Amino acid sequence: MNPTIILIGPIGAGKTTVGQLLAEKLGLHFCSIDTVRKAYYQKVGYDDILASQIAASSQGLQGVLRYSKPFEAQMVEQVLANHDGVIDFGASNSVYDDKDLFARVENTLAPYPNVILLLPSPSADESLEILNNRLTLTLTAAGREFTNELFELNKYFIEHPSNHRLAKRAIYTKYKTPKNICDEIVQGLA
Repeated sequence: MNPTIILIGPIGAGKTTVGQLLAEKLGLHFCSIDTVRKAYYQKVGYDDILASQIAASSQGLQGVLRYSKPFEAQMVEQVLANHDGVIDFGASNSVYDDKDLFARVENTLAPYPNVILLLPSPSADESLEILNNRLTLTLTAAGREFTNELFELNKYFIEHPSNHRLAKRAIYTKYKTPKNICDEIVQGLA
């Protein structure tokens, strides 16, 4: 059994906030894949210029996501080989349409009993509404521009079956503080 705790879920689900708090509480190392992604991508040949061109094209964020998937699967393997403690998986690294890439990530996560899906609610519609409101507030407060494309991408992450298939446990966070969520995670650790 591997004591590493992996947090998965859509954009804005609280993976980073809860992960940092959980790591502090348990005295573990914290790793957010979003912060180490670029270094791993460079090692495996990801082309930032091509990704930018795809993003600017009619393919948009969905096109970048499709381009990134093979790199993400390889990165997940490498991150888990190099990091332990609490790992915030980022929103896209647990969602795969390609059966072979999904199987690859599923096999990589198999020895980890603490793969935890964070969602506001068991209802996809309610989760989407809560996360859209949260994202709007966060991005507006930060003065960042955003489009509906971000919300459509998050809807895809919420509705996709990969997260539920990969998770060993789901925690629904509506009305819970990050501390409450951490306590619930700790109580259920395998």
